[in-house]
Amino acid sequence: MPTLQAPDDLRAALAELLDGLPPTQAARAVDRLIANYRGGTPTNAPILRDRSDVAAYAAYRMPATYAAVRSALAAFRARAGEWSPASHLDVGGGTGAATWAVGDAWADDGRHGSTVLDWSDAALDLGRTLARGADSAAVRAAEWRKVSLSSGKRLPEADLVTISYVIGELTAADRTALVAEAARAAGGAVIIVEPGTPDGYARVIAARDQLIAAGYRILAPCPHDAACPVQAPDWCHFAARVNRSSLHRQVKGGSLPYEDEKFSYVAAARFPATPAVSRVVRHPQLRKGQVLLELCTRDEGLRRTTVTKRHGVDYRAARDADWGDAWPP
Repeated sequence: MPTLQAPDDLRAALAELLDGLPPTQAARAVDRLIANYRGGTPTNAPILRDRSDVAAYAAYRMPATYAAVRSALAAFRARAGEWSPASHLDVGGGTGAATWAVGDAWADDGRHGSTVLDWSDAALDLGRTLARGADSAAVRAAEWRKVSLSSGKRLPEADLVTISYVIGELTAADRTALVAEAARAAGGAVIIVEPGTPDGYARVIAARDQLIAAGYRILAPCPHDAACPVQAPDWCHFAARVNRSSLHRQVKGGSLPYEDEKFSYVAAARFPATPAVSRVVRHPQLRKGQVLLELCTRDEGLRRTTVTKRHGVDYRAARDADWGDAWPP
C-alpha cells in the first residue's frame, strides 16, 4: 500500500504544538477522544473541548486523516482530467487536515482558496495557528469559520466540497441533510471520507446513493454508478500507510514505525469524466509467475483475475499494483 506522511511543514507545526504539554496529559486526552469517536453515539456538540484536547487530537490524528484524504484525492484526480477547483469547502474540517491535503493535491496550480467550517472554536483556533506556517499559500490563506453542522444549515458554495471523518458524529437526519446540502453547494465535486469500518462504509454508501440521486457521477473508487456489489459482512475500504513520528509515539506509543489508516470514501463529480474500468479492492496476491487481483469492475461487479507472465507488460504492472489502484493501469 502507498506510504504517505504529512508534509514537513505540518509535522514541524505539530511538534511545536505539543511543546509544554505533558506527554501523560496528551496521552489521556487521546485515549478519551478515541473512545468517543469509536463509541458510535451521534453528538450535536464538539468532541474537541479545549486546547489540550485539540492539541492531542491534531498530533495523533492529523497525519492519518491527511493520508486518507490525500489518497482519495489522488484517485479522484486520476479520473478528473484537467479539472481543478478555484474554491474548496472543508466541512467539519476541525484543524484542517483535508485543507492541507487539498493544498498538496493541487499544489501545481495554487489558485484555489479553502474555507474550513467546524463547530469547535478550539479546533478552528488551532487549525488557524498551524496554517500560518504552511508552505502552501492556499493553506496559509484559508478562512476558518465556526458553523453548526446541524440540520437546516446552508453551506457556502464552492467548486470542491470535502467532508472527512465527520458524518459519523451526526444524527441520521443531520447526516442526510448535510450530504444533501453539500451536493447542492458543490459546483464541481464532493469527496466524503469515513473510517474504514463497516459502519463507516455504510455511511459512505448512503452518501453515495444521495450524490447519484442528485445527478453526480461517481469517479472513485467505484468504476460505476450501479449498486455496490460488496455485501455484508464484507465492506469496501482501502488503506494508507502512515509513517509514525516520534511525536506520534509521544502521545500514543506503538512499537511499529508506521500505522495503516483504513478508510472508506466516495468521490463524485458534476462535470463529464470517466471512472476507471475496474479497481483493485484487496491486497494483490503474488504467486510464482502470477498475480491474483480482486477487482470491482464496471460491467461484471466483483471479479477475480489472474495475470501471468505471458501477459508481459500487464504482468509487470500487476506485480506493482496495490490495493486501491485502478486496473488496468
